[in-house]
Amino acid sequence: MDKQLNYAPCGFLSITHEGIITEVNQTFLKWMGYEQADVLNKHIEFLMSIPNKLIFHSYFYPTINIQRCVEELFISFKHQDGISNPYLLNARMYTEDEMERIDCILVKMKKRIDYELELRSAKKQVEAAYIDKERALAKLEQIHLEIEQKQAELLEMNATLIELSVTDKLTGLKNRRFFQEKLEEQFSIFDKTAKSFSLFILDIDHFKKVNDTFGHIVGDEVLAQLAQILKTKARSEDTVSRYGGEEFVVILPETNEDEAKDIAEYLRRAVEYAKWQTGKITVSIGIATATLKDSEATILKRADEALYASKENGRNRVTHCRDLSKQKDDN
Repeated sequence: MDKQLNYAPCGFLSITHEGIITEVNQTFLKWMGYEQADVLNKHIEFLMSIPNKLIFHSYFYPTINIQRCVEELFISFKHQDGISNPYLLNARMYTEDEMERIDCILVKMKKRIDYELELRSAKKQVEAAYIDKERALAKLEQIHLEIEQKQAELLEMNATLIELSVTDKLTGLKNRRFFQEKLEEQFSIFDKTAKSFSLFILDIDHFKKVNDTFGHIVGDEVLAQLAQILKTKARSEDTVSRYGGEEFVVILPETNEDEAKDIAEYLRRAVEYAKWQTGKITVSIGIATATLKDSEATILKRADEALYASKENGRNRVTHCRDLSKQKDDN
């Protein structure tokens, strides 16, 4: 890359057709707080939030493949500190050494007040230019209203797509992807504030027997009813998600070990004493409370080990992973 492009007053990225970053200029690195080693050979989507990934998939890829260029795409990239920065992106696809590559130019968006002043100035100029042309003004106004309507529809569609991408269709709860994002966010808060949190994994006891006896349709109804119980009985600040199959996970912010066990017991009893079309349904629960040594993987592993202990010790019970340590010490 030549020096002029490397320090040009705009960001520059070159990516493969698969989205792997092969070149990046110093201007963009400086704006985003990264070093070259942080960015090169990474997929461009590592710089994006989930909503922006959806925009990239729904607009950028189809347009670049069909038209071989993209003009003025509004997109945000995550700074090294996690804050999103808005850009206008122009891109062009070309073939080099029998490989398709995409060059992207990124321009920072101006401040909103500057943009509004520019719009007001443009509007005054249009009104002055067409003051004697009422018919043209009426047509322009109609076009403007249609554009606003289409923009509103697009925003609504994007919001719906985002919600669908993080929602489990069967139960209406948030899905595993959303849970993973919230768990990452909870660890970030924990690192900054040292305010601990807990999570538990909940599993329906003998769920296979429910499916084998009553069929999968009834099994799905049991899952949906359980989801409703968890949703209505959990605290407003808790995150309840379907983890997969008959497993559910709950994140409990600012909740210590004893508080987490009390909440889990409350939910366990709520399930046990609910009315089920299949007869009695119970759940086993495993809990872990975050420590300074934990990561997203280790806290889930500890909760899963506690869940296994609940299953091994007769099911329909709550086990905190600290109880496992006590048992080892007693032995």
